[in-house]
Amino acid sequence: MSRTRTERLVNLVICLLSTRRFLTAAQIAATVPGYEHDPDDVRDHEAFQRKFERDKAELRELGVPLETGTASVFDTEPGYRIAHREYALPDIPLEPDEAAAVGIAARLWQHAGLAAAASSGLAKLRAAGVDVDPQATLGLEPMVTVDPAFAPLTAAARDRREVSFDYRTPDGDAPATRRLQPWGVVCWRGRWYVVGHDLEREATRCFRLSRVVGAVRITGRPGAYTPPEVDLISHVARWFGPVERTGRATVLVAPGRAAGLRRWAVGGGAGPDGDRLVLPYADPESLAGQLVGYGPDVRVLGPPEVREAVIQRLKEVAARHDEVATSGGAR
Repeated sequence: MSRTRTERLVNLVICLLSTRRFLTAAQIAATVPGYEHDPDDVRDHEAFQRKFERDKAELRELGVPLETGTASVFDTEPGYRIAHREYALPDIPLEPDEAAAVGIAARLWQHAGLAAAASSGLAKLRAAGVDVDPQATLGLEPMVTVDPAFAPLTAAARDRREVSFDYRTPDGDAPATRRLQPWGVVCWRGRWYVVGHDLEREATRCFRLSRVVGAVRITGRPGAYTPPEVDLISHVARWFGPVERTGRATVLVAPGRAAGLRRWAVGGGAGPDGDRLVLPYADPESLAGQLVGYGPDVRVLGPPEVREAVIQRLKEVAARHDEVATSGGAR
C-alpha cells in the first residue's frame, strides 16, 4: 500500500470515528484529504467513487467495523460511520520493548503530517454543522515532532538518493560536512539515527539526527545505489555501544497518563497533585527528548540538568513552530 493511500485511509478512519452520525460520500470527499475532486466532472467523480469503494473494501478487510445507514428517514443518500462499540480495543498489556515500538509508531504517525491533515478535516466537519466528538480519537498520547533531519533523510533513503549535511560530533568544535548514501532511519534507545555508506570514508557509518546542523541537502539522482540487506538497529547498537542509565530523575505525571513512563519507572508513588515516578537515564538530553513528548501530562521535578534540558527542548519546539507560522503567513 502506498504512503498516500495509507494516509488517506487513516484520515478516513479518524473522520468516521469523530462523529456518531452517518456521513455521506459527498461529506467525506469534502473532508478527507486525498478525495478532492470536481463532482460536476463525470470522469473525475467516477474516479473518486472507484477510489472510495476500494478504500471501504480495504478497511473492512482490515477489520474496521464500517457501517452503512442514514441519519434520518428523510435522507435519500446512505452514509457511513464506524461502530465505536466494535472498534474499541480492550486494555492490552505491553512489555517495555513493545510499548517503545508503539511509541515510535505514534511519533511517525504525527510527523508524517497525518495529525495536521486530520485536524483540518475535523475543522471542515464542524464548519459543515456535523457534531464532532473531540474525545473519539484520543488513542495516542501527545508527541512532539522528531528531529528536522528526519523527513529529508527518510525520503532520501526511500528514493535511494545521496545526501550531504553538516554534522557536529561531541568532541568537535565545528560541524563537518558528510556525504552519505542513506540506507534507512531507525530509532534506538530513544534517539533517531541514519545508517548508510559514508562516501568520504568509504565505509558504513551511523549519524545521530539530533547532531545534524542545518538542512539536509539532496545531491544525488533517484535510484543511484542499492542498499544492502542489513539490520540497521544492530549497526547503530554496535557503533554507539551500550548505554548505562545510572542517573535518576523524578517527574510528576497526571493521573492515568504517560503509560510508557510508568512501565519504565523504577520507583515512585501517588500524591495529591499527581503520581511521582523515578526514571533511570543515561544523559539529560536523551531523557528530555522523551519527556517533552508527553506535553503537559509530565512535569520534571529534578535533577536541575534534566529540567534545563527539557526547557531547552521546548524552546526549540516553540522556535520551530514560530518559523512555520512566519513562513506560512508570508505566502
